[in-house]
Amino acid sequence: MDNLETNGKLVLGKLQQLLKKYMALQKENEVLRKDLDTSQKKENDYKLMVEELNQKVNILQAASGQMSNKDQKEFEKKITQYIKELDKCIGILSE
Repeated sequence: MDNLETNGKLVLGKLQQLLKKYMALQKENEVLRKDLDTSQKKENDYKLMVEELNQKVNILQAASGQMSNKDQKEFEKKITQYIKELDKCIGILSE
């Protein structure tokens, strides 16, 4: 009977240790998920910033006449897209 009781206490002790480790891992996982979300938001912000800076560079190059033919055609396509989007927005607002 003592052997059974001792084994029961050992199993209970191991289960408690596992539960503590599980809870610690749960907390660590939550912290890591928050860090991941923060990092992803920063990455998205940086991507937007890079895109805006690229647009500014293209505008400055166009204004100074330093664009290659390929870059100029891409710039004109973007301007055309923006104009189409603006026309759609104006159409929606005027309804």
